[in-house]
Amino acid sequence: MSTPLLVEPLPGAPLQLWPQRAAFDPASGSLLIADAHIGKAQSFRRLGVPVPSGTTAEGLARLDALLAATGARRIVFLGDLLHAKRGLAPGVLAQVQAWREGHAAIEMTLVRGNHDERAGDPPPALGIACIDGPLRLGPWALQHHPEAVPGAYALAGHVHPCVVLSGRANDRLRLPCFHFGAQVGVLPAFGGFTGMHALPRAPEDQVFAVSEDRVLALRPRAASSASGTP
Repeated sequence: MSTPLLVEPLPGAPLQLWPQRAAFDPASGSLLIADAHIGKAQSFRRLGVPVPSGTTAEGLARLDALLAATGARRIVFLGDLLHAKRGLAPGVLAQVQAWREGHAAIEMTLVRGNHDERAGDPPPALGIACIDGPLRLGPWALQHHPEAVPGAYALAGHVHPCVVLSGRANDRLRLPCFHFGAQVGVLPAFGGFTGMHALPRAPEDQVFAVSEDRVLALRPRAASSASGTP
């Protein structure tokens, strides 16, 4: 299993950043997952779009590895757990149900996102509590949309953040990232079949790129180029 990067978006409030595109809060024992988008590939296939299969199994395997490595007592999904109603095929639900039964002791909470509003809450048999955000957890306000919350530091998803790195041969590489601003931190999309969006970077922002089995800290952006692409 890979090694996480320990960071402090707030002084004295550490988070582990995992290359499996998840964060772990040691103080509460909570694994934080944004934008899993379960059933997205199946949804596209039902529309006749030829996309890869196996994304649900791959995502659940990553969750298994994270639970084993962190010893998490709780998973908080920061919105968009399910992609759409048409993606909830019997085979997809059976995989998720079997996985949930293997982790019956883990508390799971979904802070609803925009896709959850359309897809509906997960089936009750999955035992996932569903709430509207923000969910206050220690110094954090856990929610889907990256918006400031008075009196807390917001952790969110929704925009699937990435960085764009340029090489000497004018090639460009897009990598998912964790992006921590002054009041809001955005986690990368956990789902393996999602797009990405490069966020503007202020000089004080902390940005950490996910590259295969590592999380890498990027140098702070100079003030003169803060409004450009990362």
